[in-house]
Amino acid sequence: MDWFYRLSYLLGNVPWDSGVPPPELVAVVEGPRPLRPGRALDLGCGSGTNAVYLSRHGWDVTGVDLVGRAIARARDRAAAAAVAPRLVRADVTRLDELGLGAGYDLLFDLGCFHTLAAERRDRYAAVATGLAAPGARFLLYGFAPGAWRRGPLSGGVTAAELRHRFRGWELVEVQRGTGRFEASWYTLARVG
Repeated sequence: MDWFYRLSYLLGNVPWDSGVPPPELVAVVEGPRPLRPGRALDLGCGSGTNAVYLSRHGWDVTGVDLVGRAIARARDRAAAAAVAPRLVRADVTRLDELGLGAGYDLLFDLGCFHTLAAERRDRYAAVATGLAAPGARFLLYGFAPGAWRRGPLSGGVTAAELRHRFRGWELVEVQRGTGRFEASWYTLARVG
């Protein structure tokens, strides 16, 4: 799967990179009941659209992506916006080995988890849980299983899977996504 993203950034074919933060994230940051800025972790940050957006709104952001070209683009985007999120090239299932610190108040995933192989998902969930502050929010976007049946993006995610894998979290909202493929936004809250 990693090869797919490296090749996509190499060829400049990244249709998921709209350059615009999703309305679901904007609602969390600027909506009627916005979260108070704190520490945010953008898992699979790509070229940094959301890390930059959060930084501009007062968040102390760490963005992580496995693809070096994506991180380079994110750094360029951050410099152009005059913000300084911490941008790290790393595997999201191994973040506990990097010394990023814990206590993240907001975790954000715009389509990373749903592409991971099943055998890597428990590790991702454990790492995210270990980095989250008590009471943290996690906004996660994912295709429904079978919504995308071509190539390496054929994974998907369900609410039942998130409840099973993310121990220590409560699934507080599922919101249907918009677009060509069946997808949802999942909001989880860290318990304890």
